[in-house]
Amino acid sequence: MNKVLRVFPRKTKATPTDDLAIVGTPLLVLPEFDKINISVVFTYDLAYVEFLKKQWEIYGPVEIGGPAIGMRGENFTPGMFLKKGYVITSRGCRNRCWFCTVWKREGNIRELPITEGCNILDDNLLACSDQHIQGVFDMLKKQKGRKEFTGGLEAALLKEWHVKELRKIKPFQIFFAYDTESDREPLFEAGKLLKKYGFTYSHMRCYCLVGYIKDTFEKAEKRLWECLRAGYIPMAMLYIDKNGEYNRRWKKFQREWSRPAIIRSKLKEMHET
Repeated sequence: MNKVLRVFPRKTKATPTDDLAIVGTPLLVLPEFDKINISVVFTYDLAYVEFLKKQWEIYGPVEIGGPAIGMRGENFTPGMFLKKGYVITSRGCRNRCWFCTVWKREGNIRELPITEGCNILDDNLLACSDQHIQGVFDMLKKQKGRKEFTGGLEAALLKEWHVKELRKIKPFQIFFAYDTESDREPLFEAGKLLKKYGFTYSHMRCYCLVGYIKDTFEKAEKRLWECLRAGYIPMAMLYIDKNGEYNRRWKKFQREWSRPAIIRSKLKEMHET
């Protein structure tokens, strides 16, 4: 079996940590390997990746892959390009959100073989067949680690049987999304259903895209407060274009709404008013 040296332009919580996974430029001492793959997730890293390619070509042929170059994902191999424990059981999405490239790159939902892990990163798990979703839930029930759905679940697709199964899994956190006005009502209804089965702020999280074209501080803050009122702890996600550019006036706002301690103080403020 070929030993693949995987190179990553930046370190994240999901970056593999084995000896064949390296962040950035070559180390003084390298493990034995047969080929070099550079994995790039974000388009704004592409310029740096070209620099990395030149640095690594001294050691052998280099292949560049990943979502940033529009590469369609195939079957998921645990621990290869994501840290062990992170798992993808399906690819693609039925939606065509203007700010998302998943549907352009991956197309509609494709169910993959279910491998073991605790953190589900699927693009849209709830758009899969009931049989597949149940299979993922059953896999999670056998895991000993902290179960999470950081890839996010689509609120509009959440059903009561999903929530009953989630209660059995006892996830540490479940993420949803509130990016545009059309997300509001499904998010509120999902919140009611989750709370009916005992889920609280400690479990319910919500990504909120901010700073995109025509967004305003007033509109963004309204969405974030609505998340809190619906029972979710929001996490503001700053809109960054394909060149890595963003409106710097939004950076401070995004930081304020992505730090748990600050958000907890806002939650306390809300309950006191």
